[in-house]
Amino acid sequence: MNSPTIRGLTRFARRPQVAFGGVYGTILASTMVAALTQYPPPVQEDRLYDATWLMITVVAAAIAHGYSHILADRGEEGHPRGYGAFTRTLLDEWPMVVFALPTALLLFGAGVGWWESQGIEYVAFVTNIVLLFAWGLLTNWSAGRGPRSALLTATADAFLGVLVVILNALVK
Repeated sequence: MNSPTIRGLTRFARRPQVAFGGVYGTILASTMVAALTQYPPPVQEDRLYDATWLMITVVAAAIAHGYSHILADRGEEGHPRGYGAFTRTLLDEWPMVVFALPTALLLFGAGVGWWESQGIEYVAFVTNIVLLFAWGLLTNWSAGRGPRSALLTATADAFLGVLVVILNALVK
C-alpha cells in the first residue's frame, strides 16, 4: 500500500475533477453502449459507428459540463472570467473523455475486426465495472481507509455504477 505507484495513484484519484470525470466517463460509456446495442446484433461496421458516436457524445458531455461550470462560476464571482480561464475549465474535463476511451477502443477493435463484434458490449460492460471498482478502491485508499473497508466500499461503488447504467439503459 505504501509503494510509490500506489501513492501516485491515490494522489491522482484525490483530485476531484479526475475522480469525477473518470467515474462519469466510465458510466456514460457504459450507458452509451447499452443504448447503442441493437437487436438483431449489429454487424461489424456498426461497431465503428458506435465507437464514433460514443466519443462524440462523451466530448459533447465534457464540453457541456465545463460550460456549466463556467456559467456557475460567473454567477458566483459576479464577473466573466478571461479566455484563458474559460479554456482551462473546458480542458479540466479531460478525465471524462479519457476514461471513456477503453469502451471506444473495444468498439473500434470490434469494428475493424480485431475481435468478434457480436457480444462486445458485454466485454465493455465488464471492463467498465472493473474500472468503477478501481475508482472506488483508489478513492477509498486516498481517503485513508484500510484495505478491508476500501474493498467493501469499492464493491458497493461498482454495484451502484451498475445500477445507474441499468437504470439509464431502461430509459433507452
